[in-house]
Amino acid sequence: MDKKYKLTIAYDGTCYRGWQAQPHRASIQKEVERALSSLLQHTTSIHASGRTDAGVHALGQVAHFKTHLSLETNSFQQQCNAALPNDIRILEILSVPLDFHARYSCRAKEYHYHLHLEATISPLKRFYSYHCPFFIDLDLLQQGIESFIGEKNFISFANKGKKNRSKDGIRTLYSINLCQEEGGIRLQFKGNGFLYRMIRNIVGTLIAVARGKIKRERIEEFFKEKRRDPLLKAAPPQGLFLMAVYYPIEEVSCTATPSKEEQ
Repeated sequence: MDKKYKLTIAYDGTCYRGWQAQPHRASIQKEVERALSSLLQHTTSIHASGRTDAGVHALGQVAHFKTHLSLETNSFQQQCNAALPNDIRILEILSVPLDFHARYSCRAKEYHYHLHLEATISPLKRFYSYHCPFFIDLDLLQQGIESFIGEKNFISFANKGKKNRSKDGIRTLYSINLCQEEGGIRLQFKGNGFLYRMIRNIVGTLIAVARGKIKRERIEEFFKEKRRDPLLKAAPPQGLFLMAVYYPIEEVSCTATPSKEEQ
């Protein structure tokens, strides 16, 4: 009988073409599947809460996989990490009910975007924040944030994709918190779902507002137009981190106690 396990994964996305496995390109999914298949000694596919783009990082990505083996999760986690590259780590493995799904059981996600605002950025931060050495009016940025909160059709703030259609562009942004941090600011996004490059497009729009390049009122016009303005640029990927994926507690509770790993 199959068993299902939930993975919580952290990774540095700098050297990868994103989460999704692609032919002849490095991806996080491919590396994790390779490690699992080798350890379990059978082909193993994983399903994630969602894809992250090339250069985007994660501290709380979630995925699941099935196996007929019963795993002792703590020791198996250590084996996985020993088999993975140093820029990918399994933070937790949990046994979950068979009806759990990393994507479809998800109720909310949290992303953080880092902006470095000082004139000079440390070379150690260049892959983990967007360097904005120009003037940013934080009051204008905060005003722009307010235009994005709530249930809206965010299709104007998404790049084209098979799943980014006007009819299914409805998402709810619960909050965007602006937090000060060393050298700049952090924008904390929490919502029930995000379209393709939605956060990066929102950040790019907020920067344009904060620099006085567009008026805050223009954001409402973008929503009404239901199309992405080609003049608006998305913020680059390296400042974006998937921090957490949230599920109902019952979705990740499993009464079965994992037994000793069967190898």
